[in-house]
Amino acid sequence: MKLSILKLRTLLNKKYSLFLLVTVLFWLKTYFTYVTQFNLGINNNMQKFLLFINPISSALLFFGIAMIFKGRLQFILMIIINFILSALLYANVVYYRFFTDFITAPNLLQTKNFGELGGSTKALMKPYDVLFFVDTIILILLIVFKVVKVKSKRVGSRAVLTIFACAIMTFIVNLSLAEADRPQLLSRTFDRNYLVKYLGAYNFTIYDIIQNTRSSAQRAFADSSDVNDVVNYTKANFAEPNKVYFGKAKGMNVMYISLESFQSFAINYKMPNGQEVTPFLNSLARGNDSTVYFSNFFHQTGQGKTSDAEFMMENSLYPLPQGSVFTTKARNTYEAMPQILKQKGYESAAFHGNTKSFWNRDEMYKSLGYDRFFDSKYYNMSPENTKNYGMKDKPFLKESISYIKNLHQPFYSKYILLSNHFPFGMDKEDTDFPEGDFGDSVVNKYFQSANYMDQAIEQFFNDLKKDGLFDKTVIVLYGDHYGISENHNPAMEKVLGKKITPFENAQLQRVPLFIHVPNIKGGENKTYGGDVDVRPTVMHLLGINSKDYVQFGSDLFSKEHHQIVPFRNGDFVTDKYTSVGGTLYDNATGTKVDKSLGKDADAIVKKQLELSDKVVYGDLLRFYKPKGFKNVNREAINYAIDQEKIPKRFLSK
Repeated sequence: MKLSILKLRTLLNKKYSLFLLVTVLFWLKTYFTYVTQFNLGINNNMQKFLLFINPISSALLFFGIAMIFKGRLQFILMIIINFILSALLYANVVYYRFFTDFITAPNLLQTKNFGELGGSTKALMKPYDVLFFVDTIILILLIVFKVVKVKSKRVGSRAVLTIFACAIMTFIVNLSLAEADRPQLLSRTFDRNYLVKYLGAYNFTIYDIIQNTRSSAQRAFADSSDVNDVVNYTKANFAEPNKVYFGKAKGMNVMYISLESFQSFAINYKMPNGQEVTPFLNSLARGNDSTVYFSNFFHQTGQGKTSDAEFMMENSLYPLPQGSVFTTKARNTYEAMPQILKQKGYESAAFHGNTKSFWNRDEMYKSLGYDRFFDSKYYNMSPENTKNYGMKDKPFLKESISYIKNLHQPFYSKYILLSNHFPFGMDKEDTDFPEGDFGDSVVNKYFQSANYMDQAIEQFFNDLKKDGLFDKTVIVLYGDHYGISENHNPAMEKVLGKKITPFENAQLQRVPLFIHVPNIKGGENKTYGGDVDVRPTVMHLLGINSKDYVQFGSDLFSKEHHQIVPFRNGDFVTDKYTSVGGTLYDNATGTKVDKSLGKDADAIVKKQLELSDKVVYGDLLRFYKPKGFKNVNREAINYAIDQEKIPKRFLSK
């Protein structure tokens, strides 16, 4: 035994042994993580090979940096670099467990939000997660117990250059093989899964930082001529409003209600005992209360999730390919609904049972033109009224009524619900609805929190009726994004009673859209649409023609509505076809068809995403002002959080 330890000690103290050990351990750990933690869609032997080799170039490059130095500093840097890279890998694992996506540079600006996520983050962590740092621990133990001795000599510069050259050559070979299997990998907009699959998590992070640096520079180099192509495109693709609906809600109040994580599969779904999960929303889907239910409505959110949905609903622009507009472009010039309606005499207010800084809303809402922001400071945030993300839906909507009644009419308002959020657990005193029994605690609890939200909406509608607001208000209820990620597909297959293929997963991105308009005929509308279509739809209901505004959506009631729904990763759904990862499916059968059938739709999707990104990254709306529109004066907006500064009309209960 002593002889074996002595041999190991001798081996590890050879010139490059520790470097090679750390590199190999890190490489194998990363590969094992790829295989066990991520669903990267490996389809052939080339992709298997690339997945296996892509950590090598990153390991050589980063650990090679430590080899530049000598002695104790070399060892310390090796530990620090190993820990940082391991932490990045682990952060991606935790992030992927819920979002089935990878962390990007803009996400790092949102770290102030993470501390407020509480149990949601903890629910994503597993006891075995310590294994993601096992190589770091081994390295520390080898040095602490002096198995490896500190060397005072520096490694020769030729050796260091050789390490870097190997890193570069490995990456070039990796990239060349990736381009052969997936042409134009870096020049076209693909799902981040592709980039990680072909290049690796660490190389993707470097690429993402470079891309975001380039994007940040776009505003500095943009000028007024850049917006012309955008304006010409949106005007040329404008869908004329439907005369039957245009102006039907002129002068009415407007309410948007964000239904947290609510997907359309829950509408009309019954538990095994026959109970409806959302009986009230089901009644709205049948056309009760003059409500139109859009059953083929899809969320189009990116990494910003709820904030992306808000952004699209009010601006008819797409979210960014990385990060959230709310956290990275909050000071841009926008032509959002609150500011548009301000020219028509509307007072605007946002309601959210969380701190005003969460997702940078206090800054973004100013740029959108909200006059008032009722955040957690306005509510009774007692323990029984709150859960992980803030205030529970029932007390939130109940307490909001007193503020709503005192808004000047007509008003434009928005309410962000929170209860139906991952991990979906409910306090026992808040529900007697049974959990599901599908072998997955997250999926099981989803039905409880969805039912609770349904009850909160019914309560809110009744309160609006009691206070005389219901019959003079347009109410838009929308699912903001998916709630159940692909990681829970085995349980969801039990829920739906069918296999979840890539085609079926795209169909699961349906979220409900309800638009209540007093005195119109309600019922189901099967038009295909997405978040960007809501602003022109509501504007036309209010009798405001949206043609002069930059928008990438079109009126859902219009006979000229474009039934193409782009997703942020370049996939899309139309009324006939669904495109996922470059494969085209027939909606009627779910079978693969010739992708040339979706060629025109694919071109439109790429064009719209490209132009929208130019608008946001370049802040192009500062160069364009529609007739009669006044830009937001951010300096004139001050969201008071001190009760003494709240106007007296909001203090009367």
